[in-house]
Amino acid sequence: MNWLWTSEAMVSAMGGRPVGDLPEGITGISIDSRSLEEGEAFFAIKGDRFDGHDFATAAMANGAGLLVVSEAKLPALGRLKVPMIVVDDVLKSLEKLGVASRKRSKAKFIAVTGSVGKTTTKEMLRQALEPSGKVHASVKSFNNHWGVPLTLARMPKDTEFGVFEIGMNHPGEIRPLVKLVRPHVAIITLIAAAHLGHFKNLNEIADAKAEIFEGVVRGGHALINRDDSRWKRLRNAAVEAGVQQVSGFGVHRQADFKMTKFEPAANGSHLRVKIDGKFIELLMGAPGRHIAQNALAVLGAVKLTGANMEKAVTALATFKAETGRGKQVVLKHPKGRMILIDESYNANPASMEAALDLLKSAPVTNRGRRIAVLGDMLELGSHSARLHAGLADAVAEANAQKVFLGGAEMHALSKNLPAGIRSEYRKEAGDLCDLVVKAVRPGDAIMIKSSNGVGFSKIVDALLKRYPPVEADA
Repeated sequence: MNWLWTSEAMVSAMGGRPVGDLPEGITGISIDSRSLEEGEAFFAIKGDRFDGHDFATAAMANGAGLLVVSEAKLPALGRLKVPMIVVDDVLKSLEKLGVASRKRSKAKFIAVTGSVGKTTTKEMLRQALEPSGKVHASVKSFNNHWGVPLTLARMPKDTEFGVFEIGMNHPGEIRPLVKLVRPHVAIITLIAAAHLGHFKNLNEIADAKAEIFEGVVRGGHALINRDDSRWKRLRNAAVEAGVQQVSGFGVHRQADFKMTKFEPAANGSHLRVKIDGKFIELLMGAPGRHIAQNALAVLGAVKLTGANMEKAVTALATFKAETGRGKQVVLKHPKGRMILIDESYNANPASMEAALDLLKSAPVTNRGRRIAVLGDMLELGSHSARLHAGLADAVAEANAQKVFLGGAEMHALSKNLPAGIRSEYRKEAGDLCDLVVKAVRPGDAIMIKSSNGVGFSKIVDALLKRYPPVEADA
């Protein structure tokens, strides 16, 4: 059996105490009893809302090979007849297992952070690197204090490329995580006003993101957006952290991975990239200049890790944006078709402007219109009203003929829109569902964008329910 971990190795790595007859090994690791598969180890992590120990019985019923539990919780679990590894702290033990996983691996590691584009860049890296070797990457947005060690601990020993997304809301959160990953290449996609409510200004955000350089292995690389206004600050931070090889990507004339041409298309884009004095023609399977920009970072990482560039370029041609992150769906209206651009997962000023730019290039047919459905951008603190109102120019430039706004913070934009733009404002996302569903018509392009907590995915779901997606081959 090809175990992810043998029980003996787990006990050794975590310094745990075995209880019961442990299996020879485990097939995987889970922290959610609902999605746990038979033969996996269940780590009973205590989170902000739930304590995994409360779901130990469910994990056992779903076929857990063993449980990793806290010594303090053991008396309450005494009746469970299932093998266990008992530890002082379950989360810290998961981190120890992640450290052991990193230590045993011979893979090339890439870590990605930034205010926008982390998850999409991570997924592009996964797709671009797969033709060159076995890739292990973060699931969804597993980029925090439990997501990163969990991703490390889940990594098979024979992985050839490890891709990790690292996020933060406050200073000091990236530092311990990147020191677990110890990447060969550290990428910062862009510095923007995300989580600005927890920082004084963008410089502080840049400094917090720059913590990613502190974990880069000796001889490793920093890969930074050369078009970012804080390029010099980030470059200097990388050098101060001991990274001797710093590269830039972008359209800047001094970029090492440079985009010399960008042509938008209905279902993607065409770009020309210059790397090491050579030009590469690249077709992207997902549209948007912001996607193309981050594709430069991906190609940079391919080059710096020694992966196959030609195969990576071919793989990116079939890349598609994920649900909530720019995924485009053709909807079937009784009298024709429409395009839905789903950007409902997250939002900050930079990603909002990128999404509106995407709407601008979206094709409309016959009497179709460009419709923007925009919700609150969260965690902007005292800057919120100014940054929401400041989106007015981007909305106008997107040629949006109709705008729906939802959320308390979006009231600032509703008062600042140009007079010629027809708009509807509601305080609650739910109050927009029927309005949007009834307003759309054949030929329209509808873009929905908000922070995840606002709940604009409800509007996406309402549209999908009323107007079913057209099959790809239809």
